[in-house]
Amino acid sequence: MKMKMILSSLIFHCCVIHFVSAQLLQVGFYNSTCPQTETIVRQAVQNQFNSDPSITAALLRMHFHDCFVRGCDASILIKSIGSKKSEREAGPNRTVRGFELIDKIKKTLETTCPSTVSCADIITLATRDSVALAGGPNYPIPTGRRDGLISNAADVNLPGPSLTIPQALQFFTNKGLTLNDMVTLLGAHTVGIAHCNFFQDRLSPVPDKTMDPTLVSKLLKTCVKSTATAFLDQNTSFTVDNEYYRQIMLRKGILTIDQELTLDKSSAPIVTSLAANKGVFSQSFANAMIKMANIDVLVGSAGEIRKNCGVFNQKANRKVVN
Repeated sequence: MKMKMILSSLIFHCCVIHFVSAQLLQVGFYNSTCPQTETIVRQAVQNQFNSDPSITAALLRMHFHDCFVRGCDASILIKSIGSKKSEREAGPNRTVRGFELIDKIKKTLETTCPSTVSCADIITLATRDSVALAGGPNYPIPTGRRDGLISNAADVNLPGPSLTIPQALQFFTNKGLTLNDMVTLLGAHTVGIAHCNFFQDRLSPVPDKTMDPTLVSKLLKTCVKSTATAFLDQNTSFTVDNEYYRQIMLRKGILTIDQELTLDKSSAPIVTSLAANKGVFSQSFANAMIKMANIDVLVGSAGEIRKNCGVFNQKANRKVVN
């Protein structure tokens, strides 16, 4: 009984700490210290989007990969030091894009408001703006995050594309997210792409019976070269909408995890609801993105405000380890 009480207390305090940290964030956090922040971020993302609409997918992926490792603290941005590998060098992050855009925004903000806006907030704001530009919801996002002091490649453990729903859900519940959050966040695949090697086993030697035969034939032609890629939403590939769910209901999911959403009894009803109503999807997606952006955030005096997003401020603080 005593042990149960101790465990319950630990769980309670853990949850309270997480909740309190998130509560210290606020919409318009920089209104008095750097009022141009959101305008500067939005303009930079707009310029990038105009020439490369795939930046939305890139930023969504960066944001997810950052928040699911040590929380939303921009640790994914840190560059490795010699043989000491940072998160950026971990296998799942080697194809993450968008670093140059974040660096460009940071440089402008440092000129305007030195040592004020965190790299973690820049990722969060830039992702929000890119989603809106791609036709998705434009939601108010709380800011006030600070940047982490640790970036370790060995810490990177992200849900893979071939997991079952229960296996994937464990990653999300560990971060305080629900099944509904997971199904909704996977909707980001509406603008995503995947390299053929991540779904080649669904095409050959024996085609996956849960995939539409016409799609199998199309992808076999696309994936003649193993380095080729395919859109995860074959219809509206650059638009943040609910078409992804419509596609997987037609057995046109590219990755195993995509199709599993419609096959698992727990997630299938959520897919049906999101596929049926774009407004429901938009609101759910905004809520899930805000919730994800609150994962294990650093606030107050924790962490730091980096001057360069790819480098810790002080050498003594650097904790890039093997």
